[in-house]
Amino acid sequence: MQAALLPERGVVKVAGDDSRHFLNGLATNDIGKVGPSAPRFAALLTPQGKIIVDFIATEAPAEDGGGFFLDCPRALAAALVEKLKFYKLRAKVTIEDLSDVLGVMAVWGGTSDAPANSDYGLGFIDPRLAALGQRIILPPQQAGEAAADLGAALVAAEAYDAHRIALGVPRGGNDFSYGDTFPHEADMDQLAGVDFDKGCYIGQEVVSRVEHRNGARNRVVPIEFDVAPLAGLPVTAGDKPVGTMGSAHDGRGLALLRLDRVADALANATPLMAGNVVIRPVKPDWATFPWPGDTKAAS
Repeated sequence: MQAALLPERGVVKVAGDDSRHFLNGLATNDIGKVGPSAPRFAALLTPQGKIIVDFIATEAPAEDGGGFFLDCPRALAAALVEKLKFYKLRAKVTIEDLSDVLGVMAVWGGTSDAPANSDYGLGFIDPRLAALGQRIILPPQQAGEAAADLGAALVAAEAYDAHRIALGVPRGGNDFSYGDTFPHEADMDQLAGVDFDKGCYIGQEVVSRVEHRNGARNRVVPIEFDVAPLAGLPVTAGDKPVGTMGSAHDGRGLALLRLDRVADALANATPLMAGNVVIRPVKPDWATFPWPGDTKAAS
């Protein structure tokens, strides 16, 4: 089993009598279902339905003081706090950026489906995909002791990134741009990041429209290659732009691609190119959207 402290992750705390109702009115997922060891992956959207910031929400047990903790990109933690305070109005909530005192550690490669039981922090199974492993919100200086407590080897954050890439799970800022990407394009609908049955939230109308028209035209998809292309390179099929290259590691990567053009390229045996490198889409086990080249969507 391996563990890695993720320096790119921050932590925002939302507490108070109205905190659950407040967050539920803003987030793409049902915060009403969040509890200790019952996290939810969600995002805050613009009114146009694009992702401002995505996060994993979990709740501390009442005996530990309660409150919701948002595991979010550290670079966007201050912006998340500012946006939440903008919507606060008269809600009885407190909103704090705790990124200077709390961090996030990922733990993966074990056989247990139970949340990480550590005396060092708040543990939970990653709600996006169980294969990603577990996460613990804790003081960063205690990462080594917490890993040892769990019987895990503490490794560099790059090892976790390789694990994520191998599973085909996008990371904002690397595989899609915040402020310019719809949840479906970032595969949030596939990775349990959107509840289509919950009440209203900002941007919901756009997200629902994409869902009911049978999904997005563009998506982040896993790819494979022989030589790693540089992140940010345009992806082309012949003379047609198809998308943009994202993360890459050890023969696997992710790219934001226009699916209809990928389907046409596959049908015509036209290679997809990121610079001078051929890339090949690889369907992940979790994908249920119509895959380019498939005759029908997975059941």
